[in-house]
Amino acid sequence: MEYWQRGIREVYDVIARAGGGPHLRVGQVLAPGRWADFDPFLIMMEDWFQQGTFDFHPHRGLETVTYVIEGKLKHEDNNGGYGVLEPGDVQWMTAGRGVLHTEDPLPGETVHSLQLWVNLPSADKLTAPRYQDLKSANMPLREEPGAKIRVFSGSSQGVAAQTLNHVPVTMVEMRLEAGATVTQDLPGSYNGFCYVLEGTGEFGRDKTRGGKQQVLWLSRDGQGDSEITVTAIEPLRVLLYAGEPVREPVVQHGPFVMNTREEIKQAFDDFHAGKFGK
Repeated sequence: MEYWQRGIREVYDVIARAGGGPHLRVGQVLAPGRWADFDPFLIMMEDWFQQGTFDFHPHRGLETVTYVIEGKLKHEDNNGGYGVLEPGDVQWMTAGRGVLHTEDPLPGETVHSLQLWVNLPSADKLTAPRYQDLKSANMPLREEPGAKIRVFSGSSQGVAAQTLNHVPVTMVEMRLEAGATVTQDLPGSYNGFCYVLEGTGEFGRDKTRGGKQQVLWLSRDGQGDSEITVTAIEPLRVLLYAGEPVREPVVQHGPFVMNTREEIKQAFDDFHAGKFGK
């Protein structure tokens, strides 16, 4: 099979800033408002926080994908979802028509995490809520010389996860020893990015350099199947997210993401009327 080689179209740094109270720091990995550039992704935040930061709050019209870097994080929602995530675990929550949830570190823990919002297409905005607890140890692992690629969603060179998606998304965690090289295959229509957690590497056909707390957006300049090549200059840990664009209008207000302002107003009305449940 012939693959076209992805390059890197944009690189930028993520700057963590002081939060307030138990919300110790926050960095905007994907800042809100660049809907077309980031499609199907909406926003992504890197947080350092303690108990009491994210009490019960609502969502509608999106999915949250939470990756724990450090600490132990308890998730609970009013749809029966519950789990404790440890470093390397992922929580994939579909808010759909409406959910109330809380994300709280266990006592004495400081959690360092990434939370990505994935857009839902209009046909699935009001789908039933769903919770998927993706334990790192249980996820498929692709092993290459000097490299381990853990598949949380989608696939990597034939190693596939069983994670359920409304929007097709590939999410993999790459851990590479210095000097190791891997390639990740992706449908050519996918839009995606890498976020470097540790180390330094070279990315894509032009060997663009990326380091800790840098975002590297993949190019979108080819047809058919594609691949991105990653080489570790020093030990490298990177997350890659890529998905099929939704290509629909985005209206976001607080925790709700819909297609129109009228739908946002309806979300607030439904929430205040108790239609999200208790």
